[in-house]
Amino acid sequence: MRSRRLADGGARTFVLIFEAGDEVVAGVEGFAAEQAITAASLQGIGAFSDVLLGFFERDSRDYRRIPIDEQVEVLALLGDVALADGRPKLHAHVVVGKRDGSAHGGHLLAAHVWPTLEVVLVDAPDRLQRVHDAASGLALIRP
Repeated sequence: MRSRRLADGGARTFVLIFEAGDEVVAGVEGFAAEQAITAASLQGIGAFSDVLLGFFERDSRDYRRIPIDEQVEVLALLGDVALADGRPKLHAHVVVGKRDGSAHGGHLLAAHVWPTLEVVLVDAPDRLQRVHDAASGLALIRP
């Protein structure tokens, strides 16, 4: 495990309220770019009209796409924002619940909101950078 202490004090906290039809990944990354956010954590709840989950396949070094094309509740949305290629990049995982009570989760690749999504984003007054890791094929935070 590696760690790096982020700067104390000066953190900004934002509440992002997404509306029906908004795309989540683009919305978070766009907001982070507008606010010059270079390191942040986030959590959220709400609902999606559709979501594209991903499960990272170790052998192929790519995400297996898991589309869910129905209304779901966002039971937990957790993630972070760090710089990748000089721009804020969201890395988030989500657990969603279907109407029968079953839950599905994975990497958040894309999602459209309906009717709302409430996200709390805490900006750290520091910088995190994602760097390509040859062993895994992923862009990982390097403190």
